[in-house]
Amino acid sequence: MPEVCCIRFMSTTRALHLASYDIRDNGRRRLALAAMKAHSTGGQKSVFECFLSAGEKKGLVEEMDMIVAPEDRFFLLKLDPRSDVRCLGVARPPEDPPFFYIG
Repeated sequence: MPEVCCIRFMSTTRALHLASYDIRDNGRRRLALAAMKAHSTGGQKSVFECFLSAGEKKGLVEEMDMIVAPEDRFFLLKLDPRSDVRCLGVARPPEDPPFFYIG
């Protein structure tokens, strides 16, 4: 199978979101993890930092809607851009890079 790669360029209209899921089934959990990694700049376990435009947000919600079952949970919160991001420990503040390399 050939390797697939793409570069997703960032726009200035992206907002920082915090996304989280709680999925019971291992297969659906793997699908959710792959979807979140494709949209996030960082995260840990089942919580991710995502810079999303309106279209990307809609696409992520639609993708997660196909994965999440009634007994599961998915949470997407737009963070207030006026708020300071505080990191504890060895954490790094979220960054909106000029592009994503997916491959």
